Amino acid sequence: MLPYLPELFTVALVHFLAVAAPGPDFIIVVKNAVSRGRRHGVATALGVAASIVLHTTYSLLGVALVISQSVLLFNLVKALGACYLLWIGAKAMLSKPASAADLPAADAAPVRLGRSFTQGFLTNALNPKATLLFLSLFSLVISPETPGFVKLIYGAEMTLATAAWFSFVAVFLTVPSVQRRYQKFGHWLDRVMGAVLLALGAKILLERRD
Repeated sequence: MLPYLPELFTVALVHFLAVAAPGPDFIIVVKNAVSRGRRHGVATALGVAASIVLHTTYSLLGVALVISQSVLLFNLVKALGACYLLWIGAKAMLSKPASAADLPAADAAPVRLGRSFTQGFLTNALNPKATLLFLSLFSLVISPETPGFVKLIYGAEMTLATAAWFSFVAVFLTVPSVQRRYQKFGHWLDRVMGAVLLALGAKILLERRD
C-alpha cells in the first residue's frame, strides 16, 4: 500500500475539496438537519455517503466512461438530476412558519429517517457533476496500473470522508440555539435553500453538451 500513498493523498484531497464546496449535497444536509433535527441531518449525510459507493462501483466497472462518451446517456442523467433538484426545491419554497409542535421529536419515526437518507442518496447519485468528478478521478488521477483492491480502499476513504464531513455539518447546525432560531425563521431558510436548489436544477437542465 505504501507506493500508492501519494496517489491516495491526491484522490482524498481532490475529493474532499469537491465535497466541502457548497452544492446540492450541502444544501440538502443543512435543510434536513435544521428543519427535521440532528438524526435526520446525519441520516441525510449517510445517504450522500452511500451514493459514493455507487459512484465508485460504476467507475470501477467502466460505466462512468460510457456515460461520459454518450451525449444521450449523459443528458438523461443530467435531466433526472435536475428534475429531482427542482422538485425538492419547489417543495422547500412552499415552506410555512413552524410552531413549537412542528419541531422534530427526539424519537422521530424510522420511516422519516429513511426518507432523509433517500433524499441524501438521490441528491448525490443524480448529480451529473459527481459522475464527472469520479470519471476524472478514476481516469486521470488514479493510474490504470493501480490494483483493484487499492481502488476499493480509495472508494472506502471517500465514502468515510463524505459521511464524516456532512455528519459534522449536521451536528454543528443542530445546537439548541440554532433550533430556537429555526422556530422563528426556519421557513425563510427553507425558502432560500429552495430557491438555490431551483436555480441549481435549472442551471443543470439548461446546460448544453454537444
